[in-house]
Amino acid sequence: MAGVASPARPSRRVVWSWALYDWANSAFATVVLAGFFPILFQDYWSSAAAPATANLRLGWANGLASLLIVLLAPLAGAMADRGGWRKRALLFFAWSAAALTALLALVPGGDWLVAATLFVLATVGFMAANLFYDALLVGIAPRRQWHSLSGLGFGLGYLGGGLLYLGCVIAVLQPARFGLAGPLEAALAGLMATAVWWAVFALPLARYVPEPPATGGGASLGGGLRQIGSTLRHLRAYRPVVVFLLAYWLYIDGVGTTIRMAVAYGRALGFEQNDLIVALLITQFVGFPAAIAMGALGERIGARPGILLGLGVYILIAVWGAFIQAPWEFYCIAALVGLAQGGVQALSRSLYARLIPPERAAEFFGFYNLLGKFAALIGPPAFGFLGVWLGDVRYSMLALIVLFTAGGLILWRVDLRGAEA
Repeated sequence: MAGVASPARPSRRVVWSWALYDWANSAFATVVLAGFFPILFQDYWSSAAAPATANLRLGWANGLASLLIVLLAPLAGAMADRGGWRKRALLFFAWSAAALTALLALVPGGDWLVAATLFVLATVGFMAANLFYDALLVGIAPRRQWHSLSGLGFGLGYLGGGLLYLGCVIAVLQPARFGLAGPLEAALAGLMATAVWWAVFALPLARYVPEPPATGGGASLGGGLRQIGSTLRHLRAYRPVVVFLLAYWLYIDGVGTTIRMAVAYGRALGFEQNDLIVALLITQFVGFPAAIAMGALGERIGARPGILLGLGVYILIAVWGAFIQAPWEFYCIAALVGLAQGGVQALSRSLYARLIPPERAAEFFGFYNLLGKFAALIGPPAFGFLGVWLGDVRYSMLALIVLFTAGGLILWRVDLRGAEA
């Protein structure tokens, strides 16, 4: 957000309206990305395929969505920055993705290609909206509060997504109570409910969060391309930022792959659908207080130690997951994911905000989100490929261990003092 100063005293209404968008969009992340879509894709839209093949299709769908956002994000971010329509871009992508999610609920069984196409487009909208959402952080509160506010957003996201997912799960378990014919119809209705939830709870941000002013020059294609070139030149001048982005690219790929592939992995191991649902609920409701607590911890001990602690937990998760046998182990792993996931995401966002020059925040956050989404080009396909190539889906966990370890080692080498100086 070039040229935009953070307010000395943030408006509570603005802060909560900003954080509430996490409550809104996490419905898609929980119900669709992590919850029902992997199960529906394997059991309903790809029912004729082997589990490993369905897993591979899902991995490629996630990878394609990330490729599209990689191509879209830098230019869209630069044009929105210049034209002063960052919030409007967020709302356009969010509400478009919500509409696509509603259409996904209408796809008939066996039509995996149509389902995958709608899923890819909705996921692109979800990720593009998040690009602009993250960039709004530096303009709504002073620097000293970024760790805690980032944690608040992720915490509300876990709670909101968890509550909607719980309601959808109850509908799946007791469909007659909701006037539905069976569990399948309830799961599809859950996709429709997600679309409505997302669209409605984005309204406070639309109403109360201010649109940062334009940086000038208008939102032209040529101007956007020139700004991307300017951003690349500035990135080279900030070595700690570049090193952080490399670390983030690796470890956030592991985080994203865990979110996207966990349910499909459990299904491939033969766990019942109800076991997977309970595990995801555990992650959501543990993640709510954990994300907020990690945001506060980041203000006390620093963001980097908090992130490294979370990555250590993730490595434990990946090792344990390779040998998992019983549902109770899946529940324990889900609780560990809830402890680590929100904290790693929240502290990464706020740490990056402290590393970059504030007058170029929107430009630099465009590359932050670009690398975060580009990362998913590697993880989900590699996760699926290792299981197919080595003949056992458990070998998929090797991809996660490599990503978390490499990302943590590089993060340790980031010169935080040099960047802040």
